[in-house]
Formats: sequence, C-alpha cells, structure tokens
Amino acid sequence: MWESDAELTELQAMLDASLAQATEHLRSIVRPGRTLTAAQLVQVIAGMCTLAVSSVTAAGEPRVSGADGHFLHGCWVFTTARSAAKARHFAARPAISLAHLRGDELGVFTHGRVEELNPEAAPPDPQWPAILDHLTQHYGSSPLSWGDVVGYRVRPHWMVVFAADPAEQLAQAG
Repeated sequence: MWESDAELTELQAMLDASLAQATEHLRSIVRPGRTLTAAQLVQVIAGMCTLAVSSVTAAGEPRVSGADGHFLHGCWVFTTARSAAKARHFAARPAISLAHLRGDELGVFTHGRVEELNPEAAPPDPQWPAILDHLTQHYGSSPLSWGDVVGYRVRPHWMVVFAADPAEQLAQAG
C-alpha cells in the first residue's frame, strides 16, 4: 500500500461521491456488500493491474487499448510508447476513462485526466523518481530503457468499485 492516511481519506470521499452521483441502474449493481472501501481497494489492486484505457481522437471518437496499471497514492500510473496513438491523444486531450476488470468478480471504473510524468515534462513531477523506481523494481528494468516511453498518472475525479464478493477479493489479496 502506497497511500497515506490523507490519500485514503480523499479516495474514500471520491468513491462515496461518485457512487452517490451514479445512475440508479449503477447503484442497483454497486450497492452495500458489493463494493470496497478505499482501504480495501488499495489492498486488492496492489501490484500490476491490466487496464482498458480509453482516449479520444481529434474527431471525438473513443479508442480503447490495454496498459499495465499500478495504483500509487490514489492514482493509476501507466507507461506507453510516445509513438502510441493514445500518447498523441492524451497530449491533445487529457481526458481518460479506464477500467480494471477481473472477470465478473471485480471492476474498478475510473474517469479523470492524465498527467505526463517523465522528467521532460514541465515542470518535472516530484513523484516521478519514486514511481520510476517502483516500475523498475516491478519489471526488472527501467521503462525508460525500452525506447521512447512516456509515463502517465491518472488523476481520477470519479471512481466506482464493484466487488461481487468483497471478502473473497480481500482473501485473494492476502
């Protein structure tokens, strides 16, 4: 777990507000006993999570692609090649929607904005060295050694978590 008490409090407030503002249909699915608290969520999604990442083209058309996501300090972090379509989309239009799904057992749905993390970003992000170290330890090599790679942080403004069986998700998280 990377989150401070303040970050967990902020994440919980966002989870509560997001669900309170959700449609009746969504609230009929994600209801008490079928979701996770912020403290539980960060346990369940520790490590690498496969994300479905959605960006928007200049014509306003949605595009979805995959990315390895890491949840750090209440935000999703991922990298991609700077030449990837999603990198061009995010440079022009930083709005993002993403989902982490584990079958029909867990769904983490997020809307927010992406921020570039690489040292070339102006101003440089103070968390980038620690994030890069985390990614390097996870993958066994620095993502920056893979070519022209850009790192992103997703600042969520809306997030809802569905857990079919919260106790099972927590047990699997160990």
